[in-house]
Amino acid sequence: MPVQAHSPLRVINSVAPTRVCDNGGWTDTWFAQHGLIFNIAVTPGVEVQIEVYPRDAQSERVIVQAENYGQSFTVEPGSGQWPQHPLIGAAFDVLHIPDGVALMVTIFSGMPPGASVGTSAALAVALIAALDCLTPGRKTAHELAYAAHAVETQLLKQQSGIQDQLAAAYGGISYIDMISYPHAMVSPIKIAEPIWHELDRRLALIYLGRPHSSSTIHESVIRELEGAGPSDARIEALRKTAPKSRDALFEGNFAKLGQVMIENTEAQANLRTALISPEARQVIEIAKEHGALGWKVNGAGGEGGSITLLCDHAISKKRRMLQEIEQANVSFQSIPIRLCAHGVLTWTA
Repeated sequence: MPVQAHSPLRVINSVAPTRVCDNGGWTDTWFAQHGLIFNIAVTPGVEVQIEVYPRDAQSERVIVQAENYGQSFTVEPGSGQWPQHPLIGAAFDVLHIPDGVALMVTIFSGMPPGASVGTSAALAVALIAALDCLTPGRKTAHELAYAAHAVETQLLKQQSGIQDQLAAAYGGISYIDMISYPHAMVSPIKIAEPIWHELDRRLALIYLGRPHSSSTIHESVIRELEGAGPSDARIEALRKTAPKSRDALFEGNFAKLGQVMIENTEAQANLRTALISPEARQVIEIAKEHGALGWKVNGAGGEGGSITLLCDHAISKKRRMLQEIEQANVSFQSIPIRLCAHGVLTWTA
């Protein structure tokens, strides 16, 4: 599927962050009805580049290069058929692609696949934001988040909360009040610069060695929570961690934030013990030995995925901890992350 010898008419770039430490996760769902979520946007995120060519420059209208998978495939916008990478294909049905152009789309993320840090949502937000540059109007951050959410829930008929899409669209540190699923308000948490830098330095992300899988464990939890209703004590326990996390950061109290992360992780375990995998428990035990203040199993939990660690002030202890974690299991991988103050960005070259 080579592009003919044409220079692109435009080159559109888009980047969106992923997120960690999603305290209050599971409450941004249809069965919770009302949710409170705290999360932190980080890099690496997802990068999208769209080269816009004249229609006759390539035989296919849209060619996608998924770098992380080493794959190239075609998409027919508006067809409703997405045989390869449905999330990517379905995003092209959200917006009208102008007639008379052909697209070469390159997608890349520095996050491992299935890390449970909202990479799929960041991909959808970044891709839709880039495609939006081909339209006369421009979507707001909120509109981009909800367009990405619609790809998963309406087009692909999948279970999806709303926090990941909002984190990718807004960036920074967010306090999300989902008033009634999926309608939510996002309040950016603005903290003093020294606290920002200290949080950036203290956080660590450990990939547990295999992609997160939405397995029968999650399906059984959803069935239980659906039957229990939004006022179930287990859901309420998760909700309470979001305002506590927000308040801890406003105070610059990292010990308190760490305790809330632990509280949230144990609340996940109360939903189903298997949501905190043996691999996650192994990392937690090593983190305890090195004086970590807190840990949060990212996303819904379960097999694979990742865990966020919050370390104390001693950066040398953090380095020793990460070294020991990676030595404990050949599959464990420390992913260098940085706080990301911005949400999705687009620009044209």
